[in-house]
Order: sequence, then C-alpha cells, then structure tokens
Amino acid sequence: MKSENKIREDICFAGESLFQRGYTVGSSGNISARLDDGWLITPTDACLGNLDPAKIAKVNLQGEWINGEKPSKTLKLHQGIYQNNPDAQCVTHTHSTYLVLLTLCGVWSPEAILPPITPYQVMKVGKIPLIDYHRPGAQEVAERVATLANHVKGVMLERLGPVVWGHSVAHASYILEELEETAKLWLKSERKVIALPDEAINELCALFGCHW
Repeated sequence: MKSENKIREDICFAGESLFQRGYTVGSSGNISARLDDGWLITPTDACLGNLDPAKIAKVNLQGEWINGEKPSKTLKLHQGIYQNNPDAQCVTHTHSTYLVLLTLCGVWSPEAILPPITPYQVMKVGKIPLIDYHRPGAQEVAERVATLANHVKGVMLERLGPVVWGHSVAHASYILEELEETAKLWLKSERKVIALPDEAINELCALFGCHW
C-alpha cells in the first residue's frame, strides 16, 4: 500500500487535474482516500485546484478528526461508503457541469441516470442511480448511499453532482471522467442517442467481467 504522504500527493494531483479541466469550480467538491488507520479527506470549503498535502484532514476509523484542517461536511457520506465497500480506496465528489445539468433536465431513469450508449460506459462505470435532492451533507443521503456502496461504482446527487468510488485515487477520477463525458454526449445529442442493444451489453459483461 502507498504511504500516507504519497496518497496525500495523489489527492492533490487529482484535485488540481479535475479543477483545471472544469470538473469542479470554486471550493466545491471533495476527495478522500482510505488508510490502514482511517482515511484522508479534503478540508471543508477547500479548492480542489489548490490543495496542500499537509492540510488535508485525517480522521481515524471512528471518523474522529485527527489532524489537518477541518474535514469536508460530507465526511459521513465518505465514511459510509468505506464501511460498506471494502474495495473502495478513494471517494471523489464533484459538481461536474453536464451531470448536474442532466438532473435539472431529467435523467434517463432513477436506477440509471444515463442509458448505456458507449461500451466504455458499460465497462468502466455501470449503472449510476439518482439520489433525490437533500441539502449538502445531509445525513439521509449518507445513509442511502451507504446501502448502495457495495452494489454500484457511484451515485448522482440531484442538483449537486456525482459521488464515485474506486480502488485508487486515479481510478475514481477515471470513473468520474467517463461518467461526465457520457452525460455530455447524451445531452449534446439532445438525448436522442439509441442505447446499446442487450446483446452488445451482455457481450461486454461476459468478456470484461462488468455489470449492467
């Protein structure tokens, strides 16, 4: 497993990359990563484009703040994912433009916010369910997402943005990027793209071990 210092650097690198490419703006969004003795999470109201490794918050396995600046208000949300999915090593939340716009215009379905329109969406992302709007940091959202944490790779918070998890900081970013790009494609097509047929989806799942 990577050292804590290296994981801090990974979070900063991912945050700056996402910020520079417009996946998040201002002080919105947060990133966390699992450690043996707890996890790291970006500070509350921190800009992902200008993170300081030393200031990233550390919490113990009980969710108690140990060091760094004050943890993000989504701490309970991240904690629930880690507690219910042992494979999750990073959780990333942004306010990505096209995904938020999608919830304003109407998602494909509550169980899958986007139709399966590209093979990499099926292979790398899978179904992403919609979580109805609650204020940022709401306990109800944390509890709902915790029940889904071991069944999907992410959720979409209505009017707020995606929350995704993966087996590394980079992997979680890749899932997020693929999801945002799919939303962009679907919206730019005026939601007229036809979904992949069932036989194509079944072939992808059989060959690559993915789930839809």
